[in-house]
Amino acid sequence: VQLQASGGGLVQAGGSLRLSCAVSGSVFRINAMSWYRQAPGKERELVAGDTIRGGYTNYADSVKGRFTISSDYAKNTVDLQMNSLKVEDTAVYYCHVRNSYTEFWGRGTLVTVSS
Repeated sequence: VQLQASGGGLVQAGGSLRLSCAVSGSVFRINAMSWYRQAPGKERELVAGDTIRGGYTNYADSVKGRFTISSDYAKNTVDLQMNSLKVEDTAVYYCHVRNSYTEFWGRGTLVTVSS
């Protein structure tokens, strides 16, 4: 099982990026998908996540109103639309999926926001 993330890059503050993550390989019943990030010198933190049952989407307070997670549990893909980016959004972003038995992490994609 591999999680391939793409879409990272360099953007100016106020700009937008869209991250995409696709799960390849056989994964039994993914029931939650999320994006995490880790900035230099900081711990990894949850950015946004949702569950297959719907009705529950969680965002870090720092990204509410600016970021939107979109998950497709039929295609096993998860995107993160990031708008109004700030310098403090600079980090390596990781996609994460889990089922009832285990979890999987992507390798990360770097997002750099310049002032």
